[in-house]
Amino acid sequence: MSTGRSNARWVGRLSTRRFSLQRLLIILSVIGPGLITANADNDAGGVTTYATVGATFGYEMIWGLILVTISLIVIQEMAARLGTVTGRGLADLIREEFGVKPAFLAMLTLLVANLATTASEFAGMAASLEIFGVARWITIPLMAIVVWVSVTTGSYRRLERIFLAVSLAFVTYIISGFLIRPEWPTVLRHAVVPSFRWDTHFLLLFVGMVGTTITPWMQFYLQASVVDKGLTAQDLRYVRWDVTLGSLWSDLVAFFIIVDTAATLFPHGIQITQAGDAARALEPFAGHYASVLFASGLFAASFLGAAILPLSTAYAISEAFGFERSVNRAWREAPIFFWLFTSILGIGALLPLIPRISLVKLMLFAQDVNGFLLPVILLFMLRLVNNHRLMGPHTNGPIYNLIVWATVLMIVGLTCALLAGSFLPGLLAGGK
Repeated sequence: MSTGRSNARWVGRLSTRRFSLQRLLIILSVIGPGLITANADNDAGGVTTYATVGATFGYEMIWGLILVTISLIVIQEMAARLGTVTGRGLADLIREEFGVKPAFLAMLTLLVANLATTASEFAGMAASLEIFGVARWITIPLMAIVVWVSVTTGSYRRLERIFLAVSLAFVTYIISGFLIRPEWPTVLRHAVVPSFRWDTHFLLLFVGMVGTTITPWMQFYLQASVVDKGLTAQDLRYVRWDVTLGSLWSDLVAFFIIVDTAATLFPHGIQITQAGDAARALEPFAGHYASVLFASGLFAASFLGAAILPLSTAYAISEAFGFERSVNRAWREAPIFFWLFTSILGIGALLPLIPRISLVKLMLFAQDVNGFLLPVILLFMLRLVNNHRLMGPHTNGPIYNLIVWATVLMIVGLTCALLAGSFLPGLLAGGK
């Protein structure tokens, strides 16, 4: 009798292990789009924004980052759910449900913003390697070729592995944070106790932090990559894990970028205007290793963004106008898709090489355009995800709708404040 019970226990444990292993394999096969999309958002513009937040206002905005993380998780989950349930990309759904004109305007705005942002990614790679003495005339053409070859000569799964491997480099910001040894009780207090200043500079930087954390291109890329990977509604539970973990990891990295600069640059009143400035400025206060790690993270972030931004734009425009689109296709099968990717990549690489061009103004311009576009895209998504004909039982619940509406209203309000802060002083000065 005891032997029979022992055998039964052994068989039960073996079955449990097999079940756990099977579940782990499923999770590993599904994970990728959410993690890659969220990590790519910590690009050169993102690093510059977060580093400026820390250097200018210390830890005062960390609480805002935590609130934005909640919105990011909800919005990314909506995009992934739309893709898995409908099997179609966001641009495709916008065209089919709302017409060609809204889709065209959305794509035109997205193209302009993403061109400017792609240029900032190459500028970020150049800035990170200039710290080690490598000229941008070498870095930018070489990295443009590497990105182009990586995307155009492989399958989605191989490309996904490359992106995931590059994403591991973001741990350098966390290591830098521990090397710097900030005052953790102060950091945690600012994370849970809101502080706000009613001055233009604080407000504009807060807008930048929100705008760089949640961007329109993320929704197009995430939904397109979920579809390209062949995920369906049956994978939805695991897709949610991917999206949630990706968003949390992405904003944990952002948290440490703010902490790194708040602990070192803010006490000395050192301001930065480009992402590379933060890496250079860290060395006198945090040591050579912290500076090198920060620069390495900037390079990885910029490389990932330089690949994802043109790819997301090519996906979106091809979807909107019914062209074949997939990195799994040969060039002859999806020529428009690959020509779009190549053109955006090439123009983005050329812009930082133009003498006397202001890369900072270029990044700010991209964020302004994204600020206009994001509320519109979120409203499209809300209409789509609450459409029972499209989504069946997978429509939004009331809490999700509340969070997204609150995010839309917040972004609209902050964007209006951004425009007022950007244009009103110039108008007043012109009237004097």
